[in-house]
Order: sequence, then structure tokens, then C-alpha cells
Amino acid sequence: MTPSGAAIVERGNTSKWLADNGFDHEFLGLDASGVELLKIDRDFLIPIATALYAYGFNYLQCQGAYDAGPGQDLVSFYHLTKISDNAERPPEVRLKVFLSRENPTVPSVYWIWKGADWQERESYDMYGIVYEGHPNLKRLLMPEDWVGWPLRKDYISPDFYELQDAY
Repeated sequence: MTPSGAAIVERGNTSKWLADNGFDHEFLGLDASGVELLKIDRDFLIPIATALYAYGFNYLQCQGAYDAGPGQDLVSFYHLTKISDNAERPPEVRLKVFLSRENPTVPSVYWIWKGADWQERESYDMYGIVYEGHPNLKRLLMPEDWVGWPLRKDYISPDFYELQDAY
């Protein structure tokens, strides 16, 4: 316990491994399921993701994004798992990259985990995060001529959207 009464949370194994190998990151704690949360600088995402892949995190379980609130950062997150034969509880880690609303760009992890393809496209479509190096970054859910990013908390919904004739 600290003097303020808060419990000290020890770094997880993945955070320790990254630190021991010279990868700069911030340990954010554990989520409710005990998964390590790591804050990664956008410039170090690809080197860290590549190292984690080599370390055995061979499965991108989920890539997504969220808006921390009006005027705050957008966050691109990556939930990684080590998949192996007969693993009862495979190790997991979640990387978070905090991005400025004014220039939300981050390198694509598509070239490490092909499963990021449509997941990064959805994050782009809903939040406007640009995944640099993605092979086909275009809208996935909204019409291609849609203006704005519907899941941003400061998004103002248009009064109407004119449906085009499908015939």
C-alpha cells in the first residue's frame, strides 16, 4: 500500500519483458480480467508490435478505437493473445495508442496481423483515425460520401441523409 492507501500494482510479465528489452512504454495497470494495459507512443507501435509478435503474440484478437471525450484524445487499441496448442489461459495484452484529434494518424499493423484489415477500416470509418500504410483504407460501414466520424463524441448528426436511388 502507498501512503495514500492505494494498492501498488506490479507490472505484468509482458511489460517487464518489453522494459528488459529496451522498449519504451507506460504500464497502465490491469483490466478487470487481469489483462495488462500498455500505453504505446505511436512512433513505437510497429517496433513494439513486431517484437511482441516475435515473442509469441501471434493473434490480434481485436483492434478498435474509442473517443476519450470531446477535446480529448482518440485511442486506437490492440488486444493481442499468444495462441498455442493446449493453452488453458493464453497470455493476453492490450496496447493503447493515444492520438491527437487534430492529427489522428498511426501506422497500420496490417503487415504484422492480416486480421487488422477490416478492423482498422472500421476504426477509420467511425473515428477518422488514419492507419498509415493500410492497403485499402476506405469507409466500411458508412456510405463513401458520408461527412464526419459518427462515433466521435463531438460529432453532430446531420438533419438528414439523402438516400440515393439504388436502381
